[in-house]
Amino acid sequence: MNIIVSVDKRWGIGNKGKLLVSIPRDKKLFREETTGKVIIMGHNTLLSLPGAKPLAGRKNIVLSKDKSLTVKGATVLNSVDTCLDYIKKNNIDDNDVFVIGGESVYNDFLPYCNIAHITYIDYEYEADRHFLNMEKDENWDLILETEEETYFDIPYTFRLYKRNNRL
Repeated sequence: MNIIVSVDKRWGIGNKGKLLVSIPRDKKLFREETTGKVIIMGHNTLLSLPGAKPLAGRKNIVLSKDKSLTVKGATVLNSVDTCLDYIKKNNIDDNDVFVIGGESVYNDFLPYCNIAHITYIDYEYEADRHFLNMEKDENWDLILETEEETYFDIPYTFRLYKRNNRL
């Protein structure tokens, strides 16, 4: 499975239920990587999307402990295990699954992911939600980093990390 996330230099991912910054090229990469694929998100991430609706052109899975929750255009599941079972029972290729947040969903699914698509923003924002600092985690190797780009005065790169299975 894949994780896709934008982080600041302290590996912050959000503040007060919102992304730290919106970079058009990051949004474009997100669309390119996830369109036609399966995306897994928490309920709060769903609520943060435009119109609080599932993303078009993708199979949306929403994780929620609320067993009565229904979301038009999405499959609602109640645990990581039920999600993993769903993927297996529906013969979904792990490479076609992208975990898109938020913080607790990233943490819950990280052990099952082998690839992390990171937009690394070389700027420090106020953040109350964070992602694992992959630079300091010996289980992940940086295998690709693009040249630095800027959006206005904000420098960023796209990084690809791969689990190295040195566990």
